[in-house]
Amino acid sequence: MNADIPKQYLKIDDKTIIEHAINKFYGLPNVEGILVVVSATDPYWDTLASHLLEQAQTTGIPLLFTIGGSERSETVLKGLDYLLNTEKLDYSQWVMVHDAARPCVRKKDLLQLIAARSNLNSSGAILASPVRDTLKLSDKSHSVLGTPSREYLWQAQTPQLFQLGTLCEALNLAIEDKIVITDEASAMEHAKKKVHLVEGSSDNIKLTTSADLKIIEFLLKESGG
Repeated sequence: MNADIPKQYLKIDDKTIIEHAINKFYGLPNVEGILVVVSATDPYWDTLASHLLEQAQTTGIPLLFTIGGSERSETVLKGLDYLLNTEKLDYSQWVMVHDAARPCVRKKDLLQLIAARSNLNSSGAILASPVRDTLKLSDKSHSVLGTPSREYLWQAQTPQLFQLGTLCEALNLAIEDKIVITDEASAMEHAKKKVHLVEGSSDNIKLTTSADLKIIEFLLKESGG
């Protein structure tokens, strides 16, 4: 990002990226709370948290936070453990895991994802968009090895929706088997669970480079925040 602070704390219209992301979940049916999982060495969260907690009180949806780990899978697992053991949620409770750096997710897509709970043929669902660009497979020297078909290729997004206990078991299994987990769906796949794809908007992009910041700023203004 070439920034002096972590990307989730960069600001657009006087709001941090993480604020924009959190705000997308207020007012959604069936959303009963929001948990933010932060690094133990994060020097920025405490300053922002008091403001976010005040804002949450006006919505009626509790905003909670706990400490994560060094890897994504460990961080998510610590968040789930907090919900199970501190908040005493049931194993069957549905949870959505979302990237703080994806502030452009659209509410209509969130509603579609939440509705996917009724799909009895799968153990959960994720937002994703069909791959439309031509992809190339390369070797280590960046020479093209082939052009895979796009017909069945999707780009994974977040949120990703699973039952609390099932996701915990899948993540623990993946860690035990030393499987690299890039998202929650990959842990579920390793556990032989079926994951449903919900087509989301292609502009649900993740803030990764400084160029993305301008795109996200445009998208947020175009969508009214």
